[in-house]
Amino acid sequence: MADVLMNREQIMEIIPHRDPFLLIDEVLELEDGKRVAARKYMKEDDYWFKGHFPEKPVTPGVLMVEMLAQAGAVCILSQPEFKGKIALFAGIDKVKFRRQVVPGDILDLEVEIISQRGPIGVGKAVASVDGQKAVTCEIKFAVEK
Repeated sequence: MADVLMNREQIMEIIPHRDPFLLIDEVLELEDGKRVAARKYMKEDDYWFKGHFPEKPVTPGVLMVEMLAQAGAVCILSQPEFKGKIALFAGIDKVKFRRQVVPGDILDLEVEIISQRGPIGVGKAVASVDGQKAVTCEIKFAVEK
């Protein structure tokens, strides 16, 4: 298991998300503005499982995309020029949902920034459980002025 580089409190020093919408638990690797590896532990009491679905709890795909975006935001907002800013979605492309993510799973989140011009960029994102891809996509972002 990789060492934890940042815990939730340290993550909240970089991105503005707060409970119940802070959706990453740890950052394991970080190259400011280049790539990030983060993790979300899926707990039975995560708020979405109660209603999605009561008899068969499954993490909503859009929330997994948001988890990837939050990991990517840590990567982008760790750059000194973006300290204290907010990164917003500018687009989501090539999304594929490949497996269900359920309570007890550990979701590994990886985002590589593949292009960036000033405050606008694109990240290639992969979420996986035990090495099996759950979600892949490209996330476009814009950092507020």
